[in-house]
Amino acid sequence: MEKAVSVKSRISNKNTTQSNLLMNGKIPPQAIDIEQAVLGAILLDKEAISGVNEVLSLTASDVFYDPKHQIIYTAANDLYKKSQPVDLITIVNKLKENKELELAGGVVYLSQLTHRIASTSNLEYYVRILVEKYMLRELAKISSNINEKAFNDSTDVFELLNTAEKELFQLSEMNMKKKFENMKDLLKIAVEEIETASKSTDHYTGIPTGFEKLDKITSGWQRSDLIVLAARPGMGKTAFVLSMARNSAVDFNYPVAIFSLEMSSVQLVKRLISGETRIDSERLRKGDISLSEMEFLRIKAQKLSAAPIYIDDTPGLSVSELRTKARKLKAKHGVELIIIDYLQLMSTGDKQNSGNRVQEISIITRTIKEVAKELNVPIIALSQLSRSVETRGGDKKPLLSDLRESGSIEQDADIVSFIYRPDYYGLHKSSDNEDNHNIGEIIIAKHRNGSLATVRLRFVSEFALFENLDSHYLSDSEFIQSDNQLKANKDFDQSPMVVLSSKINEKEDENGTDFAKQNGSLEDNIPF
Repeated sequence: MEKAVSVKSRISNKNTTQSNLLMNGKIPPQAIDIEQAVLGAILLDKEAISGVNEVLSLTASDVFYDPKHQIIYTAANDLYKKSQPVDLITIVNKLKENKELELAGGVVYLSQLTHRIASTSNLEYYVRILVEKYMLRELAKISSNINEKAFNDSTDVFELLNTAEKELFQLSEMNMKKKFENMKDLLKIAVEEIETASKSTDHYTGIPTGFEKLDKITSGWQRSDLIVLAARPGMGKTAFVLSMARNSAVDFNYPVAIFSLEMSSVQLVKRLISGETRIDSERLRKGDISLSEMEFLRIKAQKLSAAPIYIDDTPGLSVSELRTKARKLKAKHGVELIIIDYLQLMSTGDKQNSGNRVQEISIITRTIKEVAKELNVPIIALSQLSRSVETRGGDKKPLLSDLRESGSIEQDADIVSFIYRPDYYGLHKSSDNEDNHNIGEIIIAKHRNGSLATVRLRFVSEFALFENLDSHYLSDSEFIQSDNQLKANKDFDQSPMVVLSSKINEKEDENGTDFAKQNGSLEDNIPF
């Protein structure tokens, strides 16, 4: 034991924690006999090390608890990475070169390991047992560190929470490798998806936006895609994604999560109310509405109250927090689409990179793409464009080079699209002599799996919404009159629309948060 302790600092920091646990009278989770069996398989079978590395990362010596076994595995892995033979003789020679043969137990101990296993057929099962034991040890280590810091008066609670979450996430991700899939299985999945799409009347294979021309180009937002939607301030980024979220959730019943780093959840809901009721958003903000409009608002709000929309307005959201919250929403509410408003307001949560914004944005976009793949959902990330758009002459249409702060946004995104309103720049007629009044163009500038195109939509500024050009536009009074028949309906369902609080003590009951009780409302009898 003394020999093992003397080399623990060179092998792994984890052994310090193991010693502390032993000092506290507890033996760390371990499976020495399984470790011996795995190493015995590596010494006997030249293909065994390859099988082990199918499960472990190439630097996973820490999975072995016994320091001797860590040394032996490291030597075997060094040989494997250099494409050299891995067997008893080559490992012994490697350990001699490293002056570690005695630390590894000597030749006699290594030869005894070959008798610890009769067959390598269950090797993967054994390795997974070692991984589970390692994860238990690491959980004990993390818990011990958190416990110690929690009793320190100088500890910042939010920093401690962030550290704990980061370490737990890294533990869940770092050990198990995703195995390859054979062509037969993949082909079956691909053919089934094509067959399902062929039977669909609208031929949408992804999450529909409700904007018909846009959906025809993209077939809906595709799962695991990162879609970056960029524009200059004032172009209507938030209005567009709110309109899209409303369409996906209300018209198609797809659960949508919105992470709003800029606007509060109450402001977003008021925008949704304005678009749904066609009551000017400024009038809603001032409370300048009549009794009949209030009654109409209550009726129309019922449709929104049934929408599976989940809003989180946590300021300064980090990518690790995003991953945790997104996982929770996916598991609990089956979220199918995630919207982030907006990219440049996020952080990595890593103080080491806080001074290099370009590097931070690179980490953020890469991580968001990973989350999209992990949860198998499309993620739409809003992004600001640089001021170079304003200084450029001509029609000032945005370009990929205008993406702010990092080229990694363009690199990591599956789709890069821009919002452009020509009448904002005084261009009231298009090159084809089309009227640009209240027109918003969605310019698809990068499309990894499809064509590039420009989709023209109507932008209704007073209601902060986008809609299809062929939609019949109604003023607020006309809209109210067209829905008079709804006023007879006095039954209101409890709302599953959830507004996740930005406070640290987030609490959410099984049926969602009562919006009126938590945030207040225009009138006490509004049904959400």
